[in-house]
Amino acid sequence: MLTERQEDILRAVIGSYLESGRPVSSKAIAGGDALPWSPSTVRSELAALEGAGYLTHPHTSAGRVPTDVGYRVYADALLASQAPPPRRGSALDLSRMRREVDEAMRATTTALSQITDLLALVTAPPASSSHVHRIEVLQLQTRVVMVMVIASNGAVTKRVYTFEGPVDAGLVEWASSYLNERLAGLALGARMTGSILADEQLGQLERAFLDEIASAFTDLEERAGEDLYVEGAARLLSEEHAPDLPHADGLMRALERRASLLRVLRSALAERSAFVWIGEENPAPELRSVSVVGANYGLGYRNLGTVGVVGPLRMDYATAISSVREAAGELSRFFETVYEG
Repeated sequence: MLTERQEDILRAVIGSYLESGRPVSSKAIAGGDALPWSPSTVRSELAALEGAGYLTHPHTSAGRVPTDVGYRVYADALLASQAPPPRRGSALDLSRMRREVDEAMRATTTALSQITDLLALVTAPPASSSHVHRIEVLQLQTRVVMVMVIASNGAVTKRVYTFEGPVDAGLVEWASSYLNERLAGLALGARMTGSILADEQLGQLERAFLDEIASAFTDLEERAGEDLYVEGAARLLSEEHAPDLPHADGLMRALERRASLLRVLRSALAERSAFVWIGEENPAPELRSVSVVGANYGLGYRNLGTVGVVGPLRMDYATAISSVREAAGELSRFFETVYEG
């Protein structure tokens, strides 16, 4: 358990290190307005903090740097703060996007990466969190049919099918009416979808046509990786961050395995507010040399997805936390307008 003085000194060390990137000496922080104690007192407390594992002492320097445990204390204090985020000229505003979910996801990742100068990640709501709103079956050419599934959250999935022979226009029109009647309101990816499409009371021609286009409905859950939006890899790998990212190759491998990263972020959906994973705390081994700052968005009674940034351990946690909170709040308001019921 840290004393109040130790907490103040630890925050001063971490704040100085985050700003300069250089190990912090007792002389650098002692005697200022923020820390009124003498250099000898500060030196004593720094030694105690190091002994307790909150700071470490690089052998090439007389100063100290924070450990993952030290960062955790610092981040927890920021997470506990409910102060409103500072206003920025690039603040996110999704109010004009109406029901374009894909556009909202991309705008969020772009703005978040620009604000924090880090890698931004946003997970879209899983297919199972919404239901079929409308289905359109359209004949594009004599043998080509397009199926559009419009979800209650505004997401649109399109599939194009090419048949061996000409398709009867009346059959296409019937399919559109039948599918809307039977599938509208059904959860996306619901298990009963297959049995509905295989209705034995249908004629052979109708059943054969539905068999051909069934994947437009039964594969809606198989989109892992497409529900993850990523922006800012170049920012994270810039010369500015390079000294603080000794294992950037592992991070890039994690980004390539988008489905795996999506599962990691969705494991945080149980979090009630903003969260921070620091170094070894990260669920994915490839992320254990970086920090992940995130917040969930949703409808109040359930979380739908996660907004987050990935950066080096030496990142601006205050800006990252306030920014993901702001982005999550904006997405929550956006989805309140596009979800039905």
